[in-house]
Amino acid sequence: MLKQIDITLSPVDAQKTDNYTEYASKILKISKNRISYIKLVKHSIDARQRDIKVQLRFVIVIDEPNYKPEKIIFEPKNVTNSKEVAIIGAGPAGLFAALRLIELRLKPIIFERGQDIHQRKRDIATMYKNNKININSNYCYGEGGAGTFSDGKLYTRSSKRGNVNRILELFYLHGANENILYEAHPHIGSDKLPKVIENIRNRIIEHGGIFHFNTQVVDIIIVNGKINGLKLNNGSIFKTTNLVLSSGHSAKDVYKMLASKNILLAAKDFAMGVRIENPQEIINKIQYHNY
Repeated sequence: MLKQIDITLSPVDAQKTDNYTEYASKILKISKNRISYIKLVKHSIDARQRDIKVQLRFVIVIDEPNYKPEKIIFEPKNVTNSKEVAIIGAGPAGLFAALRLIELRLKPIIFERGQDIHQRKRDIATMYKNNKININSNYCYGEGGAGTFSDGKLYTRSSKRGNVNRILELFYLHGANENILYEAHPHIGSDKLPKVIENIRNRIIEHGGIFHFNTQVVDIIIVNGKINGLKLNNGSIFKTTNLVLSSGHSAKDVYKMLASKNILLAAKDFAMGVRIENPQEIINKIQYHNY
């Protein structure tokens, strides 16, 4: 028997993970020995009042001693000799498109104007040290996209969300902490995100995908209304009829190029704000009091 229950606890009790089965048995009014499996699926903190509460949601299996929980499944194929699909941009959209393609036995060829994550770090360090900006390898451009070094939080405002849980699972499989699977406000951390992105790239390469860094697509070749290839900044032509465009909002040259070809474009809002940093202990005291 499968059940889902919500439990509200004090912060102290919520940290006693070994007691979760006992807490659940009291809510269900059954012996804890009847609980065959318990899994935390949501964790949130209600700090609106001074008396802080932690809200937990569990999936519980009762009276099934042989129950085996489902594993997260990701089954990439060897795509070395498969049909090729070009991807412009190695940000979140491009990387996750590539992961899906290798599941479907299609070969992603990713073109990224910026550098890989390690060289990108060096280019950003040079920017601070010498006030010299690499226009194609900076906070906006490069492997991982614009949020690589600043947006460890996982959040979407989109009404077309798709399977958000699947995205969290893939992040977890590539090195993110397991708590992103159940936290109400999942957060990989900008300190860990670069390694996760590197793991995703390595996974794609291991299965036959190809990355071309420092390679900018300067034109999309269209013949008789259909994509026929890509012109690259080194002057070469990459022949393809299959394209995923995931260049991000900062690639204004791409949108100018699309507009020149009378391709319909639509404006999209984006958030811009000011980042204020304080020591973590101060934020914790203000938000969570003594928790």
